[in-house]
Amino acid sequence: MRVRIGYAPGVFDLFHIGHLNILRNARLNCDYLIAGVVSDEMCVLAKGTKPVIPLVERLEIVNSIKYVDQVVAETLPEKLDTWREIGFTVIFKGDDWRGTAKGQKLERDFASVGVEVAYLPYTVHTSSTILRRALRLLDGGDRPSLVASSSSISADTW
Repeated sequence: MRVRIGYAPGVFDLFHIGHLNILRNARLNCDYLIAGVVSDEMCVLAKGTKPVIPLVERLEIVNSIKYVDQVVAETLPEKLDTWREIGFTVIFKGDDWRGTAKGQKLERDFASVGVEVAYLPYTVHTSSTILRRALRLLDGGDRPSLVASSSSISADTW
């Protein structure tokens, strides 16, 4: 029987229930789960925004989740190149990718090397984008921006 090595990539910024759901559901569908935490540079390249939480902290947060067996920093723009580096038999994405151009490319790329693309339920009511918007609305003019640069936020800022 082939061991199912799962890979769940994500920015995992402003860690929330949607992230936990993806990791939990991914772990239920594989024998060993590797979480790929997208680097700040790759996030800017893919989404045009820098994460609020620095990569080193996001790695530590995700590594502490009981469903995750291994955590890696994802530093390559192509998921297929990441597969060549670490190896996995199934990649997990939120079902918001299904049927999109990105999802179809992912399916084509991984079909060529025998890796399954598995879609998991996306938690619609919570996302880092929604949380960032809420933080902007809450952010007053008399204090530093909550979403500016994570390196500029410190405990004594408040």
